[in-house]
Amino acid sequence: MTGVAGAWRRLRGLPRALYEDLWAVPVDPQPAPGRPGAPVWRPVFAMLLSLAAAVIALVHVYDLVPPGAGIPGYASLLVVCQSGALVAGLVRPLHAWWVSLALMCVGVRISEPVLGAGELFPTASEIALVSGALFLLALRVPPRRAVTALVVTLLATSLAAQATTRNHAHALDRASLIIVTAAAIGTALRTLRVSRTELAEQSELTAEERARRTLLEERTRIARELHDVVAHHMSVISIQAQVARHLVADPTPELLANLADIRGNAVDALTELRQVLGVLRSEDSGADAAPHAPQPTLDLLDELVGRVRATGVEVSAHTTGASRPLPPGVGLSAYRIVQEALSNVLRHAPGARARVEVCHHAAAVTVRVTNSAARTTTAPRTGPGHGLLGMHERAAMLGGDLTHGPTPGGGYEVLVTLPLEDPS
Repeated sequence: MTGVAGAWRRLRGLPRALYEDLWAVPVDPQPAPGRPGAPVWRPVFAMLLSLAAAVIALVHVYDLVPPGAGIPGYASLLVVCQSGALVAGLVRPLHAWWVSLALMCVGVRISEPVLGAGELFPTASEIALVSGALFLLALRVPPRRAVTALVVTLLATSLAAQATTRNHAHALDRASLIIVTAAAIGTALRTLRVSRTELAEQSELTAEERARRTLLEERTRIARELHDVVAHHMSVISIQAQVARHLVADPTPELLANLADIRGNAVDALTELRQVLGVLRSEDSGADAAPHAPQPTLDLLDELVGRVRATGVEVSAHTTGASRPLPPGVGLSAYRIVQEALSNVLRHAPGARARVEVCHHAAAVTVRVTNSAARTTTAPRTGPGHGLLGMHERAAMLGGDLTHGPTPGGGYEVLVTLPLEDPS
């Protein structure tokens, strides 16, 4: 009983489904130029289709008039409408397909008295016009709707041919084969276009997700390094607060209470910092050779340049301005930016010369890393591609400014300015 009820429900909904598939539901919109799946060949295809429609119209008009007779106005109007419907299928494929079917039925009544006794019906021009309209429709609708339109087209063609007294048996076989082939090619091309569009969109989403994940990884790495710096200062504050009470001969109770509060707050902050961020160190402890070593600063620039020189890269380092101790965060970020810039030289410009310039200003430090064009013919090594992202994150964290780009000589330049004080 349930199966019968379901079948009856589907049968009752069939007219509604046919109405939506063959009229109400719009076809796929054409992708905008430059978007994934945009048909760059569409102007050329429109020109070729217009030319083919004109040729078919010239051939088809002689199917509507007796041999040697003049061409009446109604015949010219019919072929113009049929050819126009075919070209209009580029913009309105669903409506153009319906018009083509209707005009085919009109052409049946006109061409039947004109065709010779041995000529086949439907004619080749009628088949070409209907198949072309169905092909354009199949390019813009899902396969289920294309199959529905194909069935309707075959039924309409068969009924139109059966309504005549001409020899239509072989013609129907030929027409059916051509119509099915047109619908199949259109459906296949649409499926290919949709697949490419989805692949391009998925690639964009994957690239965005990769960039987002890379950004989080860089921020995690920066947070792990700054954790060491902050933990060191909090430990110093705690120790100084504990020692300060012994530096005063007769400390007052208020002073002792304040020092105890300072030390307690420092210890509590250090404990919470280790609970929240300490795990970052343990997660990547295997990635670094010395996970608990002091964080580097620009004081170790010569050592970094020496390691790069050992790989065969010609590197020079120059420092200008009055050198001074840098805040831990600034020194660490400047060192990491230089390190990443030189790593990019190794990966992307093999054989190039590199130059590192550090300039100390009154309120900022400027680091400039440049390299010449690659001098070797071997393919450069490709990295994960997020070194510049990490540089931007470090500069933005300190309120600095980072620029990078190619130089006129074919090399590359990275320039960063880091303020020595909190920009806020």
